[in-house]
Amino acid sequence: MAGDRIARALARIDAAAGRIEVAARGVAPTTGGGDAELAHKYENLRHEAGAALAELDRLIGALDR
Repeated sequence: MAGDRIARALARIDAAAGRIEVAARGVAPTTGGGDAELAHKYENLRHEAGAALAELDRLIGALDR
């Protein structure tokens, strides 16, 4: 039962990560003449999202033990 819940959670996380990646590619800031503040916020958001996904991966890995 718990393994099934974990598998479903992993599938939802993978799907969400895929949607985030697609969205990120679609709104990537342009180089040369773009809004520097927006580009900085975008990079910070990408970093935070990556850190959150890494933390989720760590927590799910701990559940598997």
